[in-house]
Amino acid sequence: MYGNDDYVDQAPYDMNGYMSPADHEALEGHDDAGYEQPMYTNIPDGVKKFLVYLRDCINEGVVYEISNLYETTFPRLTEQYFENVPWPEVSEIKNLVNCDPVFLILYRELYYRHIYAHIPHGPTLMQRFDSYATYCELFNYIINASEPVPLDLPDIWLWELIDEFVYQYQSFSQYRANLMKRTPEELELLNQNNQVWNVLCVLNVLCSLVEKSNIKRQLEVHASGGDAESVAGEFGRYPLYKKLGYFSLVGLLRLHSLCGDYYLAIRVLDNIELHRKSQFSYVPACQITVSYYVGFAYMMMRRYSDAIRTFTSILLYIQRTKQLFQTRSYQNDQINKQTDRMYHLLAICLVLHPQYVDEAIQQVLREKNYHEKMYKMQCGDLAEFEACFAFACPKFLAPAPPVDAPVEDYVKEPINHQIRVFMDEVKQQKMIPTIRSYLKLYTTLPLAKLAMFLSSESHRHGEAVKSRDLNEAIEGLITQLLCFKHKMKNIVWTKGTSGLDGIFQSGSELDFYMDNDMIHIADTTVSHRYADFFIRKILKFQELNRKLHMIKF
Repeated sequence: MYGNDDYVDQAPYDMNGYMSPADHEALEGHDDAGYEQPMYTNIPDGVKKFLVYLRDCINEGVVYEISNLYETTFPRLTEQYFENVPWPEVSEIKNLVNCDPVFLILYRELYYRHIYAHIPHGPTLMQRFDSYATYCELFNYIINASEPVPLDLPDIWLWELIDEFVYQYQSFSQYRANLMKRTPEELELLNQNNQVWNVLCVLNVLCSLVEKSNIKRQLEVHASGGDAESVAGEFGRYPLYKKLGYFSLVGLLRLHSLCGDYYLAIRVLDNIELHRKSQFSYVPACQITVSYYVGFAYMMMRRYSDAIRTFTSILLYIQRTKQLFQTRSYQNDQINKQTDRMYHLLAICLVLHPQYVDEAIQQVLREKNYHEKMYKMQCGDLAEFEACFAFACPKFLAPAPPVDAPVEDYVKEPINHQIRVFMDEVKQQKMIPTIRSYLKLYTTLPLAKLAMFLSSESHRHGEAVKSRDLNEAIEGLITQLLCFKHKMKNIVWTKGTSGLDGIFQSGSELDFYMDNDMIHIADTTVSHRYADFFIRKILKFQELNRKLHMIKF
């Protein structure tokens, strides 16, 4: 379990050791200390009205209207006026909004987020620094307040605030690691400002929001059936802190996963019932992110049953609500990409640990190109395993800055390391699908006979296997059978509020034991109860027919 005490000495919010806004202005040559005249003459009238109205709604706490402006009007104006160019700078609009300090911080965060998402060449190094300064100022305002701040924002905005904060840290880490593409001036600035986007600073921000909101205690009491409000504390009772605290837990899940610590990634979500719909899963993008990273962490911990359950549950949810993700937006594009990645990860898990999944998911796997990929993996194609994993895994990062000497592949080293770890596991299980296919054909099978089946020389040339070679093949087969037993048994969650809880269960559809050089096989698959399926469909049809008659008459 993480502890906030691990990070409290890192001073993540202050600006010590990193370039101040004044230094930025001096460097960029636009010190506006003598600023007097409005600079928003070239801003479209519709944009001006939007900014003023948004400021007024934020000050008045009209959450419904803020949500409409944020989710509908802002993307529409972006598409109309700022598709590939930045929104107006703060200096151009600050007099327009009467220099409202809180609104200007929120606007700056949206301004830099737009640059990350829409500007073709991406943010410059100085813009990355400035965006970090914006987050420092915003979290200073929220966390260091002596009493809850009077700020009400819609859930989707708060989620995207935390999500973007972690994303920009990830983007900066990859930018910093790519030393071969950095100029000497950029390298010098990076060395001078090594506390900017430091991993401990990011962790401290998220942990402090969790601590301030007392969200872990609230979730614990709620999971036990108590009143969460009774332990929320002064700050946790306010929606701003409560929701930021919850979303920060998800941010920690993502951050630990990106760093390769899967145990801690799931551990931070203790008291969140991962396999049931939570009262806090009201933002679809957040719910999908949780399922993606939890499912991936389960897969890397070799808890394939839990990974399959996590992926199928969220993919069924996406199928039922797919109309929500059809509109063109940055978040929806990310959700659609994440959905494709989860289907790839599910395909990998089903190959390594076959089991029945919902027919709707099976249909998607059959109709698209996943079926071909699964067939190749079942045949032991290691290249296909590696390609699917590389496509679907998170974009891992190294939390420590790179060494001074430029290394071309340093930025790729984190993902290459995780691929090696995963492929080591796959190679250990390479023969299991073949062994399973033979065992399904028999109820009893001599070890020697199965060893001959698996002998490569026997398959290629049809020659008799020599006695010495046969003994070696039998010894290797016994090892593979033990591997089969071991790999098919893993921890499976059954109950409890921690995703790490569970009991050892065998996930294989068949079981076997060896006795006097003979393998005895038993099929453990439970026959499908088709009668129950048809009864449910008949009752559903009758109910639908009854409603139609009511409408008619």
